[in-house]
Amino acid sequence: MINLNKKLIRQVAQANAKFGLIQENDRVLLGLSGGKDSLALAHLLQRMKQHAPFDFEFEAVTLSYGMGEDYSKLHAHCKTHGINHKILDSNIYELSGETIRENSSFCSYFSRMRRGALYTYALKEGFNKLAIAHHLDDAAESFFMNFIHNGSLRTLAPIYRSKRGVVVIRPLIFVRERQLKDNALINELEVIGNEFCPGMKLSEKNVKFPHAREEAKQILASLEKDNPKLFTSLKTAFSNLHQESFWVQKMG
Repeated sequence: MINLNKKLIRQVAQANAKFGLIQENDRVLLGLSGGKDSLALAHLLQRMKQHAPFDFEFEAVTLSYGMGEDYSKLHAHCKTHGINHKILDSNIYELSGETIRENSSFCSYFSRMRRGALYTYALKEGFNKLAIAHHLDDAAESFFMNFIHNGSLRTLAPIYRSKRGVVVIRPLIFVRERQLKDNALINELEVIGNEFCPGMKLSEKNVKFPHAREEAKQILASLEKDNPKLFTSLKTAFSNLHQESFWVQKMG
């Protein structure tokens, strides 16, 4: 087992207790990309499985886009640490050449395709929950992206049921991204970056690179510089909604 920070462990436990993310007899599937976030979550779920006062099953699955990716080191890492891991082959990259629209965002396209493949696998193999490694920074960025570009007040839910019936959970929802970076550095984890991102191979084609999330990151970094408690406030605000103050109700 790697050296997991006690704060990380506590934050995941707090999220689980508050939102009921994982419960007795759940079968949990983790989408494991091999990046710093999902790799940390794999170890946190493995630890939870060993120490939680309830029983649940847990498996990590890595989706291959069909680009010849080599996940042998990631698979070996999981095997060394007792994490049940499988590699799910797909032809998503090949299909993208025919189905991705010109001038569209490849990030949103591959995200939808990846999530669909994970839903299909989860339903086929009898998993009732899909764990995603989104953290508090992701939730804050999504809020600002929706606010600025879509005119909506929306962020990432800690738990929700997909249209296909799989319950999606985000156990890292209280965790900051910098904690996950530190976790990777302290434990000298060999993480996977953009080298297996299909968008890197599409960079010369007429598809859009993501800009909204990077823009949100910069806005948040600037705000946090002046207000160090920004993310603490955002975390509280996401659970402290005053719906009656918004323009959604009609007088009787």
